[in-house]
Amino acid sequence: MTLAAATSAWADAPTRVVSMNLCTDQLAMMLAAPGQLISVSQVAVDPLTSPMAEEAAAYDINFGSAEEIYLLDPDLVLAGVYSDPATVGMLRRLGVRVEQIAITQRLVDVPDRLREVGALLGRETRAETLIAAFETDLARLTHAATGPRAAFYFPNGYTLGTGTLSHDILTTAGFTHIAEELGRSASGRLALELLAMAAPELVIGSTPYAGASRSEEILRHPALQAVIAAGRGTVSGPDWVCGTPHVINALENLTRLRTEMEAAR
Repeated sequence: MTLAAATSAWADAPTRVVSMNLCTDQLAMMLAAPGQLISVSQVAVDPLTSPMAEEAAAYDINFGSAEEIYLLDPDLVLAGVYSDPATVGMLRRLGVRVEQIAITQRLVDVPDRLREVGALLGRETRAETLIAAFETDLARLTHAATGPRAAFYFPNGYTLGTGTLSHDILTTAGFTHIAEELGRSASGRLALELLAMAAPELVIGSTPYAGASRSEEILRHPALQAVIAAGRGTVSGPDWVCGTPHVINALENLTRLRTEMEAAR
């Protein structure tokens, strides 16, 4: 891109950007020019969900309502494909530009999301810099999925299928996902009996929120604890949630864990 073209592109770029989705929060914070992003969603400051919670604290927070976002006078709103359709529809009827960014289910699609948001913000050069670093790291951390057998198990007995970003992170780090053995492409509840019979070498859960929740009681079940005791247990975290360069942290942690487990066999 020539200097003149770059100057023209920046002149046309939005100057008051609001994000109302956790994943677009991260993409916008990584890509936006200083002062360009004016608000991120309330989820962005939750350290159990957001890998950029500290950075998000520097922005105004929105709760995803059309009224509050409209009053911010944005010239671009970034949303997810599953963001509240009533909010998205109302903002568009009020003349606000809303762009909905697709969910990333494969690591190889992360560059597409960076380019998409980078183009919307007029920050293509910044996007290409992040993409180059991401692709280098991804190539370094990609391994054959022949390692220990692993399973996801969350509150309410919820597990993840093969058609998910978490599956791609897990298998790219070299683990075998038992969802493939069970023929589960979709996510959903998995009976504890089936998990125990599958006997994974690694069970990946989540960090609980403070307080009590009946949905988490199954995670304390003796049968699940026996499965974990026979192998290993760990937790996923904010780096797993969205298709951004933060997934590299998840890959690095998993790669170290796989190496430890294989050395102990």
